[in-house]
Amino acid sequence: MTQQIYNMMAKNAVTNDVIEYIDNSVIQHGRYNNRIYLMKLSREDFPNIIYKLDKIALENRYSKIFAKISSFAKEKFIENGYTIEASIPRFHNEQEEICFMGKYFDESRRIDNKIEDIKKILNIAKSKTGILEKTTAECNLPKGFKYEICNESHINKIADLYRQIFDTYPFPIYNPEYIRKTMNENIIYFNIMKDDKIVAMSSSEMDLNLQIVEMTDFATLPEYQGNGFALYLLYKMENEMRRRNMKIMYTISRAASYGINIIFAKMGYKHGGTLTNNTNISVTKMISNFESMHVWYRQI
Repeated sequence: MTQQIYNMMAKNAVTNDVIEYIDNSVIQHGRYNNRIYLMKLSREDFPNIIYKLDKIALENRYSKIFAKISSFAKEKFIENGYTIEASIPRFHNEQEEICFMGKYFDESRRIDNKIEDIKKILNIAKSKTGILEKTTAECNLPKGFKYEICNESHINKIADLYRQIFDTYPFPIYNPEYIRKTMNENIIYFNIMKDDKIVAMSSSEMDLNLQIVEMTDFATLPEYQGNGFALYLLYKMENEMRRRNMKIMYTISRAASYGINIIFAKMGYKHGGTLTNNTNISVTKMISNFESMHVWYRQI
């Protein structure tokens, strides 16, 4: 995807954060998340990209840089003020771990005032680890609902659902053009419908070269919550990812959410760490703010 397309989609989205290239690497940055996110690091840009990220952060007065990098680069990032907040072992072709690293330009962002609640939720989730991992029985939907993998005919409905649920989100999932582009490239969208209306969604963002996939963008309309739709979608997503020969699945989930963390723990995902005050994400009628995020992973 070209830088121009990335910028067009992000600037027109509710978040206003932009996704663009620095040389051969991809970053997202903006005021909504008040951060830079190094989404994809090219070896060709290392180590000079570290200093370029600092320059952008200082010019824009961002309070955090969040970097997803391969382990080959972690020591140099640590030397330049980064700490490892989460990691996934043997991530790249099952040979290199991936590190989620943070650098803070405002010490107040390093402190999460909800840390005790987050620890409680995490402990509860971990206590349920693997309960459903070996379950082979197909879960069922309530009568009147159907499951589908999305195609281009669903694009406007996908954007509408995400717009209804989230006031803020780190990526422009409200934008039909973003949905269309990503659907045609590396993201598969999954839905549950009732009477031709999408009531629950999720997506799998695949790295086809490395055979890794992020399980993400789970959302259910409030009036349909409590039906186990997120768990059902995760079962379907995993089956599809196995069919496509993915090797590692992971998610970045809201640390303050009981439901989604328990679901991933039950399904045998391991906790990889916590990203402090990392993402501005909120649901309708809630005040938007920075939330800490857990990383969960599972090797297939």
